Order: sequence, then C-alpha cells, then structure tokens
Amino acid sequence: MSYKPLPIGVDDFEKIRAEDYYYVDKTWFIKELLDKKGEVNLFTRPRRFGKTLNLSMLKYYFEKPIDGKNHKEIFDGLRIMDAGVQYTKSHGKYPVIMLTLKSAKQPNWEVAYRKLREVVAQEFQRHEQILPLIKNEKQKKKYISLRDEEADYSVFCTSLVFLSECLCKAYQEKVVILIDEYDVPLENAFYHGFYNEMAALIRSLFESTLKSNPYLEFSVITGCLRSSKESIFTGLNNLKISSILDKEYSEHFGFVEEEVRQILSFYGRENKMNVVKEWYDGYRFGDTGVYNPWSVISFTEKLYTDEDTFPVALWSNTSSNSIVKDLIYRADKKVQGEIETLVLGQTIEKKVHEDITYEDIYETDENLWNFLFFTGYLKQTGKKMIGDDIYLELALPNREVRSIYRNQIENWFRDEVKLSDLSRLYDSMLTGKTEVFQRELMIQLQRTISYMDGGESFYQGFLLGLLANLKEYFVKSNREAGLGRYDIFIYSLDVSIPPVIIELKIAERYKELDYACERALSQVEEMKYYAGLAEEGYTEVICYGIGFFKKQLRIHMERKSKEIR
Repeated sequence: MSYKPLPIGVDDFEKIRAEDYYYVDKTWFIKELLDKKGEVNLFTRPRRFGKTLNLSMLKYYFEKPIDGKNHKEIFDGLRIMDAGVQYTKSHGKYPVIMLTLKSAKQPNWEVAYRKLREVVAQEFQRHEQILPLIKNEKQKKKYISLRDEEADYSVFCTSLVFLSECLCKAYQEKVVILIDEYDVPLENAFYHGFYNEMAALIRSLFESTLKSNPYLEFSVITGCLRSSKESIFTGLNNLKISSILDKEYSEHFGFVEEEVRQILSFYGRENKMNVVKEWYDGYRFGDTGVYNPWSVISFTEKLYTDEDTFPVALWSNTSSNSIVKDLIYRADKKVQGEIETLVLGQTIEKKVHEDITYEDIYETDENLWNFLFFTGYLKQTGKKMIGDDIYLELALPNREVRSIYRNQIENWFRDEVKLSDLSRLYDSMLTGKTEVFQRELMIQLQRTISYMDGGESFYQGFLLGLLANLKEYFVKSNREAGLGRYDIFIYSLDVSIPPVIIELKIAERYKELDYACERALSQVEEMKYYAGLAEEGYTEVICYGIGFFKKQLRIHMERKSKEIR
C-alpha cells in the first residue's frame, strides 16, 4: 500500500480527500445529525479533537454547488454514501454559511472586532454570485456594505440572518449554518479584558441568526465550553447540546481504539500501540473511550520516520495551558493536595457544572476543575448523583497530560524559589546548623507540590530547584566521585569553605526516617564520595544524610576532616 501523508494541521475536508491524505472516516456523523434532526446543535469538545474538520465535512456534504461542483467524488467510498437514499438525498441540497471564529483571537477589542467583520465579509464574498438575484436595491446595497466591511455595528449584528435570507430566496432552500470555535473570541476577550464587548457581539449575532430564523434548516456550532443559555445562547429554546458527558455523537470527535490500530497498521507501526495508548488515550466521551487525534497523527508521523522516537507531549504545543498554570499558581493547601493526588495517578471527586462561562472561571476552585474537565485536562472515571447534583470522579487522562501538569508545577516552583528568601536555609546548610537546615527545608517541602511518585528523583529535583539561587557556589548532581555517584555536591572555589555532600534516601514509614538518614551517611562513607578533596586543597567536608517520607523529612550531619586527608 502506498504512503499517504498525515493531515497534521490540515482541516479542509476537500483538500484531505482530493490530495489523498490519510482520513479517518467520520461521515457517520452526518447520518446521526440527520437522524436526530436538531435545529441548533452545539458540540463541546476539547481543542484539536476534529471539530473544524467535521464542520468542513458537513459544508462539502450539504452545500448546494456554487462553482458547479457537487463534491460527490470526495465522498466516494465513505460510509455515508452507503447509508441509504434518505441520507444521500441531502447531499448538495442546501446553501451553507460557514464561519470559523478563531481569527478573533486578538490582543484588543478593535482588532478582534475587525477580524470578525473580515470573516463575515469573506462569507458574503463567497456567495456574491447571488447578487444579481437580489432585486431590492436597499438589500443589495446592504449586502455590498457587509461584503466590503462598510456596514455599521448594528447592521453587522444581524448580518448572518440577512445572509441566510438572501441565500434562501436565491436557492429556494433553507440554509445550513456552521459556526466553528464560537468560544475562542470569548476566551481570548476574557484574558485580554474586553469580555463584555465580545460577549454582547456574539450574543447579538447568535440571537438574530439562530432564534426564530425562518430561513434556517439547521445549524451546527462547536466550541470547548457550554456557555450558559443566559449569556450567549439567550432564549434559544431550540438548542440541543452534546457535551463530553453525553453518549450521543460520542465517537465522531477524536479517534476510537480501532481507528488508532488501523492508523498504526497502515504505517507499519502496530507494535507501538501500547505506547500510543499510554500517552494519548484515556479520554471518555459518554461511554466511548477516545484518543487525542492531534497527538496520534503527530506521533505516528514521527514513528514512520523513526521507529525508535520517544513519545512527547504534542497536544500541549497547540492548546492553551494557561488554566492549568492558573490552577497551580492560585492553589491553596487543599488544591495543592488534589493536584498531587491527580499527578500520582489517583482520583478526585467534583460536582459538575456544565453551564460555566469564562467570567465564572475564577469564582471558585470548583469552576476551575470543571473548566479543566471540559477542555480535556481531566477525564471522567466515575459518576454519581447526590441529591440534585452530579458528581464526577476525575483523573488525568494519560502521560501526555500528566507531563503538562508536571511542567507547569516545575515552572511554578522555579518562580516561587525566585521570590523566596532562602538565606537562612543556605546559611544553615553551609555551616552545619542541622536543626535550622531541617526546619527551613521542611517549610519548603510543605509548600511545594509533589509531581512524582515519591521517588528519590523528585526530592533530588526539589533540592536542586531550591539551590538554583545559591550564589557564588557550584552545585553538581549525579557525578562520579570515589567509588560511586553522589546525589548532590556543593562547593566554593574558596578552599577554606567546606564543601557539602548530600545523599538522599526514602523511608517506607515515618518512624524509619532516622534510619534512612543513617543509611545515606553510611553510603557516603562506603563510597568515599569525598575522595580527592584534599588534593584540591579542602580540609573539611560537611555530609548530610536526608531521609524523606512523603511531606516529612529528617536530616543527620557528619563533619569529616581526617577522613579526606
């Protein structure tokens, strides 16, 4: 079988089919959409889970030919063409309005508004072949003003319902309206301080277009969040919402396991299924297990070139991780503990709120958790009803998302260290004041967020992070010395100042902390980590054995002088 390029970043359905990209057949989405007969359909899914491509597919399937092409050939061989005449008769039947609102991700209101005007103007331009059919001169002038971006705000707010009226009269068929990533302008506006202006605009556009529009056949809208009906979807009694909690449409966004197996098999990498599953699986839409499609195809392309390539976090390069960062940076002790629980592979329980808006995100920690769930940074592992409320058992979906949390925690820790006064910790460590050193180190350990399974590597990283601001000293780790490798070595070029050797051990129980410290000091002695210091001019070394048990620690110290000579 010949090679097919993978559609990384390609979300135009016609291009994928015409240029023979690898395509996972999602055309059964069309059948389910026609079966359910929703008038206004909102699909909320995480970013990069195929929403734009699915809307592009709908456009090419339903759109009445504009340029004489009915696009039938790009659907040849796909499941929808075998669904029966009751479905294929809708092919090429309707005029279609399709907008993607991604371009409104701009730094201020003026530029974002201008970008939205451009997007709408391009759709008027795409359909300008109907201009000669508009007999009313006033309407024709209005059409041209919207096409040329000259209409005022009030006219722009009703532009989509006006375009649907023009198309319906021209083609004698009601209109299909597709709006992609409706909430990107809202999210962006929230973070840049013009949310109210953007929300008012989107609300006006939607209300006039989707509420009691006599020219509308049906509409499909996509986004990450189900914004409350009281905010954007005001008064839309005809709105049908499909979120990641719902069973319907569950397999149409993202890849199910068999689709991933087929992709890997096609590129000769079926032996990597376990790796792909560990890193990019774990999402659940309704009762359907789902893989991250962006990460699967991106990693498959790397695998095809190099079978031994390592998996990495690919989705994090395309998604906004700011909300994970905000959760971590704002966390109190309770939330820190919940983050640690998740990163260590366990679950937390939260009440679900589907109708949250960007304005609500920071009102409570619960809203932050809900936002993370609906945007793909958490997965549902269980569900129960308590009174009138639904509670979800939540976990991290996979190693890819876990690495995103880890990176944000590490960034937070570095920032915290920069802002902290660690002079007492440094002074006590360098001068052998063990009790003070232990107390200061315990304070920092209690404040930090564990992001590993309690192994020595986490505690070593924790210590190295704290030592990053130690000026005029050199800090080395895991270097060969004597008969082995020490954990941490700290020294000054001034040989009159004793260097410091730190060896770490994990205690299995709290009461074994002292024993862990003694084991660490014994290892320093047995491995002679201080060998060679006398030749460098040092006459003394301070050795610390540090035992850790979860968020508790103990420190023992020995000074060595005769031993290093």
